[in-house]
Amino acid sequence: MSTIDYKIETEAGEAEIAADQVRAGDIEHLRPLPRISVHAFCETPALQKVMERCGQDRRMSKVTLRINSGSIAAAANMFSTMATPNLIILETSTEPRHLMAELAPLAAVCDASTKVVIIGRYNDISLYRELIRNGISEYMVAPVAMPDVLGTIAGIFVDPEAEPLGRTVAFIGAKGGVGSSTLAHNCAWGISNLFSTEVVLADLDLPYGTANINFDQDPPSGIAEAVFAPERLDEVFLDRLLTKCSERLSLLAAPSMLDRAYDFEPAAFQPLTELLQRNAPVSVLDVPHQWSEWTRNVLAEADEVVVTAVPDLANLRNAKNLFDCLKKLRPNDKMPHLVLNQVGMPKRPEITPGDFCDSLEIEPVAIIPFDAVLFGNAANSGRMIAEIDKKAPVAETLSQLAHLVTGRAEVKKARKGGLGKMLGLLGRK
Repeated sequence: MSTIDYKIETEAGEAEIAADQVRAGDIEHLRPLPRISVHAFCETPALQKVMERCGQDRRMSKVTLRINSGSIAAAANMFSTMATPNLIILETSTEPRHLMAELAPLAAVCDASTKVVIIGRYNDISLYRELIRNGISEYMVAPVAMPDVLGTIAGIFVDPEAEPLGRTVAFIGAKGGVGSSTLAHNCAWGISNLFSTEVVLADLDLPYGTANINFDQDPPSGIAEAVFAPERLDEVFLDRLLTKCSERLSLLAAPSMLDRAYDFEPAAFQPLTELLQRNAPVSVLDVPHQWSEWTRNVLAEADEVVVTAVPDLANLRNAKNLFDCLKKLRPNDKMPHLVLNQVGMPKRPEITPGDFCDSLEIEPVAIIPFDAVLFGNAANSGRMIAEIDKKAPVAETLSQLAHLVTGRAEVKKARKGGLGKMLGLLGRK
């Protein structure tokens, strides 16, 4: 490869990555892909990078992806001695008049059920029609971006008639005791009331969860039965485990007991979260402040993540680590939301919200003041903030947070405000 060709290819790859970042919203509503195997044969580093980004996406968590450097001939040679996967992605620079002949050896060893996607360099409608007529699932013209490839795979393997999946919102604290659970519970209650939509609140803190206390409930069963008996988990069983907190809010309560050790496998909560997505328009996940494989997986696969922190040094360090990790776990998703809570506690030295957020290089979506009376009364009475005082500034902040995490509001340019105001002005749609 000449220096000029390499420079052009490198610039093209950088442009594709930039396009991926700009167009991340194109795949936001794609359903997770099923358990399939995919082999990609790439002739250029640019496509290799695109396929690597696809492999990092949370919607591909069940997909077995193998990226190979090679041409159509390399694919034919490989599959002459092994079974073909569910999908083969081929990059080729072959001219249209020679392409069918080049594909013939691969067709001879390809299973009838295997789908094939070709990424070529010629925008030729006649070629496209001939390939589709001969059983090729899709022909794409290079250069392609990550959303293009992911959307194409989803178009082949995801049923377009399937019911849309519900939205999952995960709340986690940068440190214990920062109020993440309180925000999760109030947000779930707010979504169900503001938008008249069914919401399931799942308390994932099995030993110490407080959702049952905050909603003044004492259910005989809940999330433990779902996690420890996944073979029984279906819509009917889930319905038996849910406790009604209000007309449209249901609770999967934690046992909040220490009668057993709560050690979970990495994918322990995946069947439950997938079932919730299929059965509830919105699921709010109250994730405990701990770091394990299962909490990593829950956060990686949620549609929205809200990180709650208070303005001190330990929270700053933990929030920085958490945001850095979530960027790697969710490279094709929006940044998690930051809520600064308990701001302005009397006699407590604090980092100013401005300095705290500058260190993280992120704007908070809400700043909530310390209000021991309001929050204490709500907790002790088993009621939500808006039920105690619907005119309180904090109630309005929580309402706008509910709009934001459900996609009904967007964060606009930040403006200065007093404590309890949204630092970023949220515009309702």
